[in-house]
Amino acid sequence: MQRQEALPVVESGPLRRVWCRGCRRELSDPVSRQRQLGPECDPEPRHGSRVRFDIDQDAIPGLQEEKQCTE
Repeated sequence: MQRQEALPVVESGPLRRVWCRGCRRELSDPVSRQRQLGPECDPEPRHGSRVRFDIDQDAIPGLQEEKQCTE
């Protein structure tokens, strides 16, 4: 059986420039570069960088907690 020749070592050059699809800023973070979305434009939260706001609001009619009947 013949052995396959090893691939030559290729030095990686400078990274390809990637811009955000939302705001057109140049991206440097590896996750942002892969998704092509910056952290401000990415709808999927990551790295715990997004601040979550809990809002008090009225319940949707028909989806309120069930009231127990007292018979």
